[in-house]
Amino acid sequence: MGTWKPDIEEGLGPLYERIADAIERDIHGSRLALGTRLPPHRDLAQTLSVSIGTVTKAYGEAERRGLLSSQVGRGSFVTAAAAEGLISAHAEPIDLAHNFPPVGSTPRHLADALGRLWRHQDFAATSRYTVAEGLESARKAASRWFHRRLELRDPSPGRLIQTNGGQHALSLLLGTMCRSGDTVLCEAATFHGLKLIAKTENLKLEGVGFDADGLVPDWLDKAAAATGSKVLYTIPTLQNPTAITMSIGRRLEIAEVARRRNLLIIEDDAYRAIAGPDSMPPSLADLAPERTFYIASLSKCMSPGLRLAFVMPPDVSWRERLLNRVVATGYAPPSQNALVFAQWVEDGIADAILDNILGEMRLRTTMALRALGDTVSRPGAAQTLHIWLPLDPLAAERASGRALRAGVQVTPPDALLVGEGVSGLRICLGGVADRAVLEHALRIVSQSLGEEVPGRSSAIV
Repeated sequence: MGTWKPDIEEGLGPLYERIADAIERDIHGSRLALGTRLPPHRDLAQTLSVSIGTVTKAYGEAERRGLLSSQVGRGSFVTAAAAEGLISAHAEPIDLAHNFPPVGSTPRHLADALGRLWRHQDFAATSRYTVAEGLESARKAASRWFHRRLELRDPSPGRLIQTNGGQHALSLLLGTMCRSGDTVLCEAATFHGLKLIAKTENLKLEGVGFDADGLVPDWLDKAAAATGSKVLYTIPTLQNPTAITMSIGRRLEIAEVARRRNLLIIEDDAYRAIAGPDSMPPSLADLAPERTFYIASLSKCMSPGLRLAFVMPPDVSWRERLLNRVVATGYAPPSQNALVFAQWVEDGIADAILDNILGEMRLRTTMALRALGDTVSRPGAAQTLHIWLPLDPLAAERASGRALRAGVQVTPPDALLVGEGVSGLRICLGGVADRAVLEHALRIVSQSLGEEVPGRSSAIV
């Protein structure tokens, strides 16, 4: 490894952490392969013109993150923590069921932001109740970032309402727009959180069929006519669970059906930033602004732990109704996490986090497509947090059970289904920390599609 030299980024963090970050980036970027021996501490210190102690701390930090293993007398090696031969017979199943982005360096950025938060001009306001729509500084930061990274036409601060994550935003919208017993139209396979809210609010869900371009307009038109529904919920970009991105032509057709049937549209764009600029058709909020309620969540493209999203209603009257519901159910949104995001936008950290997630997920998506081949429905972007394996219901149940017995948990097949005519398995790619473990899990999923996989035995008591 005499030719390897880490590219250390400028920043406020300690030098040893930035060296560890460089090691992590090079592992994720395939510059450092699994099993590679890193340079001895003294050699790397000379190469970087730093102290041996700094390199020692950097290697120690990388080992703490599970990137390296040190062997006395042999050196430090790139490792696949808990990979194929290291998975304990008593370990928890590898989680391909929950749709999280990769953690990466986000915890370090969060710690740094929290340490500097007291300097922010609005920090004192976080100790008091804020306004129902959230701090203006956070909404201004969100407006700039959504315009630039989501390519929204007019996400002005005055239109945005801060919520406690996308699930909370959806709950606010359905609670404001619907009455008990109303029907909500949605894709025939959809976000599980919608099903939970519908059950709580006593709403009926009517699944509408879709194809490779998204919702089928004729089927939507017939469902609206048959049910009398006035609300459509859709995930048009990297749809959950199928990872389909609705084409621009189809979006225009859906907008026209909505106008003809007087449908209000809830556009959940949680995955728009993940799709990236090359796979980002205009939003329905821009194509049908008079009837679209837009949800922009930061859980999938930044950090789920922030619990931060923003709603953009179509007009002032709907905005006032939503704000009344915010006050009635929680008075005002929490402000400290919103200020963290605002600080990240101002510092450029928000862009760095998203770009790292995009790079990592591009590698993971390629890995999944290679491992699962023709069984995968092609995703609507070069990178996605989840992929879809179309299977009939019985085959999906059997594959899910086989994978679980072999140590891999996937999303339960029926958890995301609303209507008939669609079934399969959603495989989530972001939550596993180690890419080698993900590759191992994908091989198990592939095997589970056609045969029984050797599993882990456990005592029956």
